[in-house]
Amino acid sequence: MENNTYLCPKIKQSSKISIMSRFSALEQAQLRPSIDVKLPSTKVSDYYASNVFQLDVMRQYISKEAFESVQASVKEGKKIDRRVADQVAAAMKAWAVERGANAYCHWFQPLTGSTAEKHDTFFTLADGKAIEAFSGDALVQQEPDASSFPSGGLRVTFEARGYTAWDPSSPAFIMSVGSSGKTLCIPTIFVSYTGESLDYKAPLLKSIHLLEDAALPVCQYFDRNVTKVYTTLGWEQEYFLVDEALFMARPDLMATGRTLLGASAAKGQQLEDHYFASIPERVYAYMLDLEVEAHKLGIPIRTRHNEVAPGQYECAPMFEEVNLAVDQNQLLMDLMDRIAKRHRLRVLFHEKPFAGINGSGKHNNWSMGTDTGKNLLSPGKTPRTNLQFLTFFINTIKGVSQHADLLRATIASANNDHRLGANEAPPAIISIFIGTTLTKVLEELEEKVKAGKMDDNSRSELKLDIHNKIPDLLLDNTDRNRTSPFAFTGNKFEVRAVGSSANCAYPMTILNAIVAQQLKSFHEEVEKLIAQKETKDGAILRVLRRYVVESKHILFEGDNYSQEWADEAARRGLSNVKTTPKALDFLMTPQAKALLVDNGVYLERELEARYEVQLETYKRKIEIEALTLSDMVTTMVIPSAVRYQNDLITNLRGLQELGIKKKELTPIVDLLEESVACIKTLKNATDAMLVEREKANEHHHAHQIADAYCEKVKPYFDTIRTAADRLEQIVDDRYWSLPKYREILFIR
Repeated sequence: MENNTYLCPKIKQSSKISIMSRFSALEQAQLRPSIDVKLPSTKVSDYYASNVFQLDVMRQYISKEAFESVQASVKEGKKIDRRVADQVAAAMKAWAVERGANAYCHWFQPLTGSTAEKHDTFFTLADGKAIEAFSGDALVQQEPDASSFPSGGLRVTFEARGYTAWDPSSPAFIMSVGSSGKTLCIPTIFVSYTGESLDYKAPLLKSIHLLEDAALPVCQYFDRNVTKVYTTLGWEQEYFLVDEALFMARPDLMATGRTLLGASAAKGQQLEDHYFASIPERVYAYMLDLEVEAHKLGIPIRTRHNEVAPGQYECAPMFEEVNLAVDQNQLLMDLMDRIAKRHRLRVLFHEKPFAGINGSGKHNNWSMGTDTGKNLLSPGKTPRTNLQFLTFFINTIKGVSQHADLLRATIASANNDHRLGANEAPPAIISIFIGTTLTKVLEELEEKVKAGKMDDNSRSELKLDIHNKIPDLLLDNTDRNRTSPFAFTGNKFEVRAVGSSANCAYPMTILNAIVAQQLKSFHEEVEKLIAQKETKDGAILRVLRRYVVESKHILFEGDNYSQEWADEAARRGLSNVKTTPKALDFLMTPQAKALLVDNGVYLERELEARYEVQLETYKRKIEIEALTLSDMVTTMVIPSAVRYQNDLITNLRGLQELGIKKKELTPIVDLLEESVACIKTLKNATDAMLVEREKANEHHHAHQIADAYCEKVKPYFDTIRTAADRLEQIVDDRYWSLPKYREILFIR
């Protein structure tokens, strides 16, 4: 056996501490009691939204004129007068103080992926006396430091000024922290001193108004009473829960949110016994606590259950208007993290925290509705309403078929790269599933609509045929396709590829813009045909027919996980971009800029800035993982292996002294040689990875750096993991310092 410098070094005291940390964590985890959660009432309706300053609450505190002004701002986006702002601010303060709040904050969503808040107390001095005050100026606008948030070059470090501005369409709320900390939180947009948006909310609001303006004239083809169109979102939040002590004993979970090392447990999810199984008592208490606090904040959580993987769970609300739904999801994620710590648990939002079992997503269920109560993606009971349904249904498909690559860019992240295409989530190929019933409807539309004008009989017959083929309960008429990234599910489209840690605002902003542009084009084309003496319904059917033909390449009803589909998608010309740096390139195409910049969703410099921010975020996440991995290998994995080697060497020498024949010692020698080889691989791969990291950082452009981390640094992760996981399987359990999968996933 060759000499190796890592064979028998002295084990430092720090290694002993690390080794003990795992068993200490295990002991603590197994002794955790379940917290008794006391409900404010047996009826959620008694305390629902009790910490939310909703319009019906506001009405009690301000004048009728001021209330109507706020209503108009919420519904129509009109600017609020300063005097009204003063009334609302006074009302907010009075309401918040009555509930124990002594401070307020502007709550916003910077490009960090999480929320941010700047707190100020109501306390101030007036003529030397302490008073509680909150003015309209403080409500409408606040000045936080913008230099410390990602800006993609929009701001430089010495230019610090930024502004947060109140979003009246999302109600203020009181956040409770601990037993006495209560703060009035005001949802806001976040912009730079020069006016560029530095957050997710501002572009989302622009896309909402864009879609409304584009959809309204199309709606009025069918119902003149419609005066407002809005988009709705229902998200499904998946997550993992691990014990706090086990979490703290894993440097990778603490630093990156995922396990960079770890051999698969003998039992994972192969028995399919976790999905919808009974909820562990401690987890149930957490869920109950979470739901109480969520309901107080007006988040309509209704669903909770075990997910597919051990330790994985899901919660989901009723759908809401998209801006409010996004705010509620971001608020809930903060709440989930906070409450988990109360139960001595940690919540993992990473898309792939554990290798070998399912990761987590956040399905975005998107639809459009009207102020007349109609879901525009829900089939109707008459030929007329079903023609309206088909109009919005087909236009959505057409829009996505044109901008599928851009939609792919919105779900790209270092985290989600581990999940997409892993036979547990949709692949990186964007396709649309609509089911057999609607496929036949579109085929009939394509077949029967002719190139020329349609006569009255043909139009009526076709509308009736289409109506008869669309059942009232389409939701139950066709099966779901869990492998599709963009699936129609009866009265909505489900965007299944969104990652669990993502802000829903981003894909929803782009989807809104895509559909808005498409509806705008549709309206122009229909009006042109009407001007040529075509009837309205005839013009609609002719344009829809062409859209069906042009969009067929993106429709797929089969198994999106199969290699056959990957091959077929390539033949159809659909992109299959599997890594974030390359997916983000779609943001910079002329097509993307024409859609997003020309329609006012982003300024060109804002779009370019987001591209830079996403590349920089990708680089930083991979870099943190590389440094964490290096540290774990050097200070935990190799020392654990060396301690085991020392035992093997002592045992081998003892057996040799007893005169045991050499061939009988082969198994022990084999173990020694395998461990030495693994350590050598770990050392060489770790060193090479760090060298590539240094080279990557020498590049000057964000894209070059991100590419280098993706193609040169990240590939070493698998090599290092394979060697480390093999050591975990052969090293004496007493010496392994990291909590193992069987412990993290199953101890609650």
